[in-house]
Amino acid sequence: MVLSAVRGGLGFLTRLPVGGGETEWDAFRRSPVAFPLVGYVVGGLAALPLIAPLPVSTAAALYLVVLYLVTGVTHADGLADLGDAAVVHGDDERRMSVLKDSQTGVGGLLALGLTLVVLALGALGLAGAAGRVALTAGVAIAVAAEVGAKAGMATLVCLGDPAHEGLGSALVSENGPLGLFRVAVACLPAVALAPLTGEAAVFTALVCGPLVALVVRSWGRNHLGGVSGDLIGATNELARATAIHVGVVTWTLL
Repeated sequence: MVLSAVRGGLGFLTRLPVGGGETEWDAFRRSPVAFPLVGYVVGGLAALPLIAPLPVSTAAALYLVVLYLVTGVTHADGLADLGDAAVVHGDDERRMSVLKDSQTGVGGLLALGLTLVVLALGALGLAGAAGRVALTAGVAIAVAAEVGAKAGMATLVCLGDPAHEGLGSALVSENGPLGLFRVAVACLPAVALAPLTGEAAVFTALVCGPLVALVVRSWGRNHLGGVSGDLIGATNELARATAIHVGVVTWTLL
């Protein structure tokens, strides 16, 4: 069941050619534990440039390239839609209409642009950390941040209420708070990275995802009536960028 769910998660959350079909999709949407397990794969692949003998700026750029080659732009599109909905004037129905609109406005461009800039600057911090302490801090934080971001997506899936029928409801309606226990257990292997960079840096990178998810959940409940697929994708992007900076800052200070 878990292997089918992970395969379905890789098919849904990445562009990796893992195959799969309806059986794997059904297993994934009923198993939020697959989210952080996919995070290990994505984080590990994206971190590969950080261990190469490259200039810091080149390693950071390649981190971003590999990351979006692996994940695609679906989650970034959700962030852009959230940005548009957040700045629109009007009631919840108007916000929902903007959220579903395929065109990207100023709010979406601003949200996406700022997040990418923040992520790029965080990637420079990762590459710098990896360069100073070979193969250690930058890689550990990158993996922990990705696992935490996926745990944030799982948090929304387990604690949210569907805003409307669609992709988000297909995930949210199948899960509840009890699913978070298995999600937390799936995050524990990331703690094994702690000797590479310190317990505090790994822990703070991991918890950023669920914390960002709770903020997004609150906003979605107040302004959209619940959680949508766009909010789940946006949580991934916002949580990753936040976690990388928090992890690097924690490692630097402690």
